[in-house]
Amino acid sequence: MDNLITELDAMTESIINKLSVVTFEELSDFVDQRQLLIDQLKLLMESDEVLTSSNKDRIQNITKQDTCISNRMMELKIEAQDWLQQRNQAKVQRSAYEAGYSQDSILMDRKK
Repeated sequence: MDNLITELDAMTESIINKLSVVTFEELSDFVDQRQLLIDQLKLLMESDEVLTSSNKDRIQNITKQDTCISNRMMELKIEAQDWLQQRNQAKVQRSAYEAGYSQDSILMDRKK
């Protein structure tokens, strides 16, 4: 169990150190790997392995970092929403200039 908590702590510390420049893909990989470790910890705890007070403290310190990680995820989500919104606005503006004219139509000018 100590090894799992140590690995979880190291992963969390690594992602926190580069949190300002981390990409969505890196965060996604981190969350997937973290979930695997948490599942393994749950299995150990269900098999009657007792958490020591030092392990509980270490886990609490790890979970304190969750707020920072969640905030970064929210920033990335907002950036993606803004990008999609700008893209959709560009499509609307572009489609206004790309009117669908029929190829068989004829344009007639009048002389004044």
